[in-house]
This record gives sequence, structure tokens and C-alpha cells, in this order.
Amino acid sequence: MSGAPARILFAAKPETRDAYRTHLPAALDEAGIAAEIVAPEDEPDPAGIDWIVYGPSPATALSDFAPYTNLKGCLSLWAGVETVEGNRTLAAPLTRMVDDGLTQGMVEWVTGHVLRHHLGMDAHIANPDRHWTPDVPPLARDRAVAVLGLGVLGTACAQALSGLGFDVTGWSRGAKDIEGVRALHGADGLEIALRAAEIVVLLLPHTRSTESLMNADRFALMRPGAVLLNPGRGALVDEDALLAALDGGLGHATLDTFRTEPLPREHPFWTHPKVTVTPHIASATRPASAARVIAENVRRGEAGLPLLHLVDRSEALA
Repeated sequence: MSGAPARILFAAKPETRDAYRTHLPAALDEAGIAAEIVAPEDEPDPAGIDWIVYGPSPATALSDFAPYTNLKGCLSLWAGVETVEGNRTLAAPLTRMVDDGLTQGMVEWVTGHVLRHHLGMDAHIANPDRHWTPDVPPLARDRAVAVLGLGVLGTACAQALSGLGFDVTGWSRGAKDIEGVRALHGADGLEIALRAAEIVVLLLPHTRSTESLMNADRFALMRPGAVLLNPGRGALVDEDALLAALDGGLGHATLDTFRTEPLPREHPFWTHPKVTVTPHIASATRPASAARVIAENVRRGEAGLPLLHLVDRSEALA
């Protein structure tokens, strides 16, 4: 590709940049892209930046994109973009990370924990009193699972669970048609899904409409003994309402995402007998494969083609 090299600002924590140090140049070279990659501490001229690879943290978050007057795109390293999608100074297209490694990691975490609760594994893993309780679980086809959120990750998880034989209902704001999954939508569909499910998986993005989606009223719809899995976003859950629901009959909550991360040591989730905490490990971006996604979007943008995985920011900017 001829012309000046694309100038890419890698706005992320130093350890994240280190993870991409060899993978991103190699992916760009494989895609035929001549590029110069710079870091925020290099203090580059914003007007000379063509692309921002964005992994926001308190140390690297950009609050004002206005000086980046020639920006062609902001390419998120994460599937979630709630920290940037509402920023009105960002005029360039925004993309989310959709990567095979990220999707596969989420499928493995979700299916693993669904199977754990379905089979009642905890009672056998921790059994200090040596109780012999041969309670046989139902078959997967007799276990109702609801997956709330049918984007790339939710659809992959719903289909994987269906493939294992579970009775899977999916829910999204708009109508979807997914093979092997009963797809519901809208307020009525959400109520139906929550009332029926024995295991509920949250894989929705965090938006104004999903903030505290799981509140006291929604927990009241769930069956006694039902299990909540949240590998999606911490802000989907009203934490006080969840604790009250657990004390009132909800079976268990396995949580991977939280409103404050790392989860403070004094947070009641750590010690509640019906809560399992995992430290935001359900799905991680793998630099080797994610670098190829970034490079492909840069290639497309430099060639004047539409970018992949564009974010619809209409709700966030309304």
C-alpha cells in the first residue's frame, strides 16, 4: 500500500501495549499496512493520528477526542465500549473487539459454570462432613437456562448450551432468530425468560436501558433456588437487590464482573455463602488473534471500506 504510513496511537496500559508489542506490527505487516505505532507518553501531535487502539484505564482514558481532527477510527480492545461510546467529542467511527479467542473464552466460562450448577458440583467438591447424598441431577434437556443478551457472545454461549442439550431461552431487546434457541424479546419476553429459568446468564452490554436491569423486581420473578451467572457487566446488577434476593431464596450467584474492580476486599460478595467471585476472567482478549482484527480494520479503513464491528452509538448519544 503506497502513501505515508498510518499513524496509530496505542492508548492502553503499558502492560497491555507490551502484550501487543510483537503481535500488532506482525499483523499489520501481514495485512500489507505500513504503520507507525506511538504511545501517549510519546506526546504525538493529535492531528497526525489516523487510528486509536483503545484500552481505557484510569491512567490512559481519553476524555477529549476533539484534537484528533484526522482520526479515521477508534478501535476498542474490549467487547465493552461503555466508557467511550457516550463521549460526544469522538466523531470518528468506534468499533468493538470481536475476536474468536474472546468468544471461545466466554463460551468455556459460561458452559463450565452452567454445568457446575446443573450437576451440583459444589456439594461434592467441598464436603468436609463426608455426607453421602446421591442426589441425581436432571438431564440437561430438563434444565431451563436463559441467556440475556444475544449479541456475538450471547449467541455463541446460547448455541453451545443448546448443543449440550439444555433447554435454552435467549432474550434480547429486538427480535432474533437463532437455531436451537427459543428467542424472546421485549419486556414481556424478559419476564417469561426469568420466570422459567433455573440458570440465568447475563451477557448484555451496559447501556442506559440495561443499568441495574437485574433489580429487586426482576429477582422476584426468578424461581426459588435459581442461579445467576454474570460474566457480562457489573452494572447490569443492583448489588444490594442481589444480596437481598440471595438471602430470600435465590440459589446462588457466580459473578465475574463488578461495579468496582478489583472487587474491594471488604465487599460482602467475598464472604456470602451463596456467591462465587471470579476476577473478571470469563473472557479475555488474546493479543495474537486480536491484533489481526485490529489490522484488518486498519486495512479496510485505509482502503475506504466499511469497518467491522461498528458500534451503534445512537442510544449512548441520545
